[in-house]
Amino acid sequence: MIVEHLSLVDFRNYATAELTLHSGPNVLVGLNGQGKTNLAEAVVFLATLGSHRVSSDAPMVRDGQDYAIIRARLSHGERRVLVEVQLNRQGSNKARINGSPSKTNELPRYAHVVLFAPEDLQIVRGDPSSRRRFVDQLLIQRTPRLSAVLADYDRVLKQRNALLKSARARGIKGEALSTLDVWDDKLVSLGSEIIVARQRLAADLQKPVADAYAAIAGADHRPQLEWALSVRGADPEEDAGRPEAEGAAAVETSADIAEMFRSSLLAKRSSELDRGLTLTGPHRDDLILRVRSLPVKGYASHGESWSVALALRLASAELLRSESPAGDPVLILDDVFAELDANRRQRLADLTAGYEQVVVTAAVEEDIPEVLHAHVVRIDAGTISDDRVPSAPSEAQNESDEEATDD
Repeated sequence: MIVEHLSLVDFRNYATAELTLHSGPNVLVGLNGQGKTNLAEAVVFLATLGSHRVSSDAPMVRDGQDYAIIRARLSHGERRVLVEVQLNRQGSNKARINGSPSKTNELPRYAHVVLFAPEDLQIVRGDPSSRRRFVDQLLIQRTPRLSAVLADYDRVLKQRNALLKSARARGIKGEALSTLDVWDDKLVSLGSEIIVARQRLAADLQKPVADAYAAIAGADHRPQLEWALSVRGADPEEDAGRPEAEGAAAVETSADIAEMFRSSLLAKRSSELDRGLTLTGPHRDDLILRVRSLPVKGYASHGESWSVALALRLASAELLRSESPAGDPVLILDDVFAELDANRRQRLADLTAGYEQVVVTAAVEEDIPEVLHAHVVRIDAGTISDDRVPSAPSEAQNESDEEATDD
């Protein structure tokens, strides 16, 4: 897949923006704070329905505006698709595909993107929510319908927590809260599907992560991925000092997980009523990452941590590449080379240069290995200039709309 053209309206620091991209490497150069990462963030949103920098959509809407628009012309071989999303400060977002209204969770079917960013270090060193976020965004790209499952689970979880808080305020104890059973059924059904999908993804990533780690680090430190599941009795959110996975690496059935989930809810009901909080489920699980049989968090060196983070992204790209009939995902390397030593810079560049399209952002052009230098665009205070390919934004967008309509 290739992003041929990107258009923005009231997105971050851009009132309007038009960016033409090419196959192969594309380099976006500009000082920090000029808007490079905003362009990358817009493309990533189309693929993951989320940002790698913020947990809600409102910060992506330009100050003083009610909504932002991201529009991109995508090329899948000979086929071109125009995808668009309107991010609203309030209310649900809206999407269009080739000019026709669509559900937002349909966008990842067309946009396949893998982002490398400085924030990736938090995947291995941050709290469990960072790893859950990484996994869930990859799940959405791999199986777009899971976007709705994850959203429904969050909705049910909020409603169940509200009921628990209300019960605590009224002093209700034990089995007296019969209405909780209805929410338990919904939580178990949705949560079990999420847990099984996460386990399957971790199993499928195991070999690609090991291969990518060895290529980046130049050593075989036997990286491993295991889930610590709260439905088995682990509590990764509260036992931060004990990062042991609680279960086997094998993927269990939804029925097995559902049975454990329901038993865990019953066992924790008294504590949940005391605290007004749901204490078990995929929202409290953690992906445990290991190298040399030790947890990366707390034991790995800075270089090893970066190698694991990069390996997770490369493995994600390889997994999407192997499963997608649309070809390679677009790789976006956002200010990542400034964080790496010379050896890792060159290894990462060599490993990614062969993808159909690579977008690299950097404050210092010299940080980017030569193999990724091809098409250079400069960003200055939200102004996009391309000396190699003179641009005519309005014409480019007109062409984009016409070609998408012809599809």
